[in-house]
Amino acid sequence: MREMEIYDLALAYVWEYDVDFINLVEDRSREAGLTTFIISEHNISEVLDQVIKRKLHFHYYLDRAWDVDERFEHLGRILLRRKTLLFNPYKKVLHAIDKASMHLEFITAGLHVPYSIIIPPHSENEDIFISVEDLAQLGRPFIIKPCNTTGGGIGVVTGAETLKEILDQRITNCDDKYILQEKIYPKILEGRRAWFRSFWAFGKAIPVWWDDQTHVYETIIPEHYKNYRLRKLRQITRKIAELTMLDFFSTEIVLTEDGNFLLIDYVNDQCDMRIKSRHYDGIPDNIVNEIIKNMLKYAVRKKSPE
Repeated sequence: MREMEIYDLALAYVWEYDVDFINLVEDRSREAGLTTFIISEHNISEVLDQVIKRKLHFHYYLDRAWDVDERFEHLGRILLRRKTLLFNPYKKVLHAIDKASMHLEFITAGLHVPYSIIIPPHSENEDIFISVEDLAQLGRPFIIKPCNTTGGGIGVVTGAETLKEILDQRITNCDDKYILQEKIYPKILEGRRAWFRSFWAFGKAIPVWWDDQTHVYETIIPEHYKNYRLRKLRQITRKIAELTMLDFFSTEIVLTEDGNFLLIDYVNDQCDMRIKSRHYDGIPDNIVNEIIKNMLKYAVRKKSPE
């Protein structure tokens, strides 16, 4: 009988633009003395079969495909039962990406969020009541977001003006709650929009400039933290990590004219990891490398004895 093959880190993906990131993780893992195993659409069925038969096992599993293909989640749940460490356990993710739940938890934790109204799914309650006063406080335009349909701005209306738009959107994702949110305008800091995407990467907060209009990233240098008083970005991101207990995610934070840091897009667990050297709106290469380094340090530190 063939002995079980054991690898340190399994990397699962299906998105074609993940290839550069996956290759970088493989290269850095090799340098760190960690073995890797790549899982994609071409071999997921075979891997699942081998794991079920206990012929294959992984110490860690980074699953960037479970929200696209349920076979990857099936694999992850089997591995979890066998003590594999899954980066971002599914149960924690499902809680963290619910914007309605996070909105209330953030407020309770003292984090600042835009004025918002949460409305139930159309499938549960066809009729809703929103007062003229509520709409007035939202202002115009306002944002309409499904609470659980995530990724790439799917289902998000950024320039809503009327109640009819709210009613129409509820039907689009009839089983999802919706959050109506006031539109936030950032402070301008020497020509930059004070809009940030902050990554939580395996124990460390890594904020970066992120223009919400162009989607272009820029590294925050030490002078920016000092001159613009941006250290709070790290504190906020760490607080979100404590609330969600996720290993890896990003969040959007805006600095407003009145000096408040507001959370906009609460928790994104499947970060777009395209790199800037290959894509104009990708993450700066040094930031991607820092994220990978943190992940592998985390894995080495927790590596199970064989």
